[in-house]
Amino acid sequence: MSVKKQLFEQLAKMAQAIASPQRLELLDYLAQAERSVDELSELSGMSVANTSKHLQVLKQNALVQMRKSGNQRLYLLAGDEVVTLISSLRNSAEAHIVEVDTLINSYFMEKDQLEAINTDQLLELSQNDEIVLLDVRPEKEYQQGHIPSAMNIPPDDLSRRLTELESLDDKTIIVAYCRGPYCLYAHDAVRVLQAKGLNAHRLEEGFPEWKAAGLPVQSNKVLLN
Repeated sequence: MSVKKQLFEQLAKMAQAIASPQRLELLDYLAQAERSVDELSELSGMSVANTSKHLQVLKQNALVQMRKSGNQRLYLLAGDEVVTLISSLRNSAEAHIVEVDTLINSYFMEKDQLEAINTDQLLELSQNDEIVLLDVRPEKEYQQGHIPSAMNIPPDDLSRRLTELESLDDKTIIVAYCRGPYCLYAHDAVRVLQAKGLNAHRLEEGFPEWKAAGLPVQSNKVLLN
């Protein structure tokens, strides 16, 4: 067998490893933070045994890694390239598969009304002091990594902290981001903030895409990039 065919065989094995909605969902959770099997089982709704089997397939195909922390085994993505791989898959599906486009339009019915901005626009706005970045993911995910200067307001805390945001200057632009393009947290937050008359927008991409692009990330008060 030629080297080229051997290479294609290895690529096919990796492709087979992600050819599962359950494993794609696990990768999505791991793109936010490292997690134990029990955590992933609870998030995905799968049994612990089934979750473990899927993780082993991902690990055998170099998509995730495992590290020990005390008595726990924690799983994490093998690298930011995995995020890029899934993003490319998503972009191709959105561009060429009608069913995917239909699902997105029905799922995010109001997405076009939420004035989304992309990463380049956010970087330009970041030069302006009148911008507030809002990370609306759960606290654990925020603690393991977030865009520098972003404040964390998880979905359950938004109503309690609305007064804090309403006190901002009228010129302040609020940009909310969450787990990725298919995450509803940012959509919901922006709808609430806009209903209060605030100049709120959502980031088209999520934190994993930001990190995979090599942009600065802060974790535990340490700048990682």
